[in-house]
Amino acid sequence: MDDQTKNLIQNHIDNNDVCLFMKGTPDTPQCGFSMAVANLLKILEVNYKGVNVLENQTLREGIKIFSDWPTIPQLYVKKEFVGGCDIVKEMYENGELKKIFDEKGIEYKK
Repeated sequence: MDDQTKNLIQNHIDNNDVCLFMKGTPDTPQCGFSMAVANLLKILEVNYKGVNVLENQTLREGIKIFSDWPTIPQLYVKKEFVGGCDIVKEMYENGELKKIFDEKGIEYKK
């Protein structure tokens, strides 16, 4: 991965408390997994930045290298990688996602 791509990814993570690297946008997800995570964040009314990896092939491949995680979407909270779709869904269901938001001071619908 080139430095420009790495810096782009790092800037998104550094400048957004909740950042979702996804296929499509929050309003128009382009895959079911991205839609699932975006919907969970909408249910919780979390303010987040959606980054569309489909707009840039280098970014799409780079985020996988950056996180050492093979799939998209990828959720970051306060600069920490949380996980992909299955992990985020499980964390939502067992209350761990809200716990992370509480610990990191992220506002959401209680």
